[in-house]
Amino acid sequence: MKRTLLGQAVIPGSDSVMKLYQGKDDCTIVISGKGELMSTRKHASEDALGTLPCEMLKNTESVSALIGGLGMGFTLAAVLAATGAKSSVVVAELVPEVIDWNRGPLGSHSGHPLNDARTTVYPGDVCDLLRSPAQRYDVIALDVDNGPEAFSSTSNNWLYSPEGIGSACARLTPDGVLAYWSATPDPAFARQLRKGGLRVSEKSVFAHGSKGTKHTIWLARHQ
Repeated sequence: MKRTLLGQAVIPGSDSVMKLYQGKDDCTIVISGKGELMSTRKHASEDALGTLPCEMLKNTESVSALIGGLGMGFTLAAVLAATGAKSSVVVAELVPEVIDWNRGPLGSHSGHPLNDARTTVYPGDVCDLLRSPAQRYDVIALDVDNGPEAFSSTSNNWLYSPEGIGSACARLTPDGVLAYWSATPDPAFARQLRKGGLRVSEKSVFAHGSKGTKHTIWLARHQ
């Protein structure tokens, strides 16, 4: 299938190049030399990353949420759809071009969630926000890489370390939910979350439809 290159970007802190392609009916983002990172055709698990933690809250009218990784906008759109008019959602994106792509060719695929008045974009590393004591969140949803085994940037490893997990926990409200997305299961990471004093459930979600590839979502909250 013929694809048109719409843009490319170097991922900060790495030598990896991210490329956005337009197909006949979809868009894909690939990492040079590593393959497809995400696609507008397959986003059911990204939707679930936004929806599932919101469903665990008692009150969804005024949710404060933090999303690590804008991607193609589907997790952001799902959080906005699952929460009320008084909610606020901060989405952190490390790659400036990804923000531009979502304001351009990607926006129509996810329903233009960046245009929602409840959305604030943080153009930087979500780790900065997790290290800051200034804000607490009812939902923290993290999808900055392919999972605990960093795919696009080794700097993402901190998020899955005991220190990173501890920082994320400290940013949660007492009844808040911390969610991680992964391309594959990882029992060791689930154990790491539990060692951090969290109650953890693991969901296996189809990438698209009701068959084929499944992705993993961990949902964790304070004991």
